Amino acid sequence: MTNILLTGSSRGIGAATLTVLEKAGATVIGQGTASGIPADFADPAAPRALWDAAFAAHGGRIDVLINNAGVFEANPIARDDATWVAEWERTMRINLTAAAELCRLAVLHWQDRASGGRIVNIASRAAYRGDSPQHWHYAASKAGMVAMTKSIARGYAKDGILAFAICPGFTMTGMAEEYLESRGGDTLLADIPLGRVAMPEEVAEVVRFLALDAPPSMTGAVLDVNGASYVR
Repeated sequence: MTNILLTGSSRGIGAATLTVLEKAGATVIGQGTASGIPADFADPAAPRALWDAAFAAHGGRIDVLINNAGVFEANPIARDDATWVAEWERTMRINLTAAAELCRLAVLHWQDRASGGRIVNIASRAAYRGDSPQHWHYAASKAGMVAMTKSIARGYAKDGILAFAICPGFTMTGMAEEYLESRGGDTLLADIPLGRVAMPEEVAEVVRFLALDAPPSMTGAVLDVNGASYVR
């Protein structure tokens, strides 16, 4: 039985991933307001508290960590200094720092058990192509997640610790729907050769593959799910 800790499991990609993994036979502890263990990553104490709770619930063994929790909030540069910096730091803490803390705890756990393990980080197309003028902080947080994933893959492969990242484009979640409406959905959709945004279930299938089935030689891979709106 594979024990998995999945953050951001209440909706969108996270909720779809929870369903797919449970159907595959994994035991999943979720984090979110509507499922699993509540944890507000704006609180610096939350990642450790979540890890400890999930660790106990899984009987002292976690095999896979999936970092999916995140925020996507506009931060116009015309805001006053303090407000702009506070929003930057909030997004970094929730999207990147919390994920980094959980990755660190997972790596230490697997090294202690000499067991190996897997990390799947949900980044974004924005890590490579950037985002809107109001979302510098979001793009930067996701680029940091990609770099972190590659560093973990390179640093701990010898211990059997594998790390992967997924970079979705627009996905049919609440965050994306609001963003599309605010910026003229038809124009943005025209930039997606597939002609539509991704469904959460499509991203969830990629998560399942990386978490359970991807061969070890794939460690360090970053997979795109964006309808060919950004290719590299």
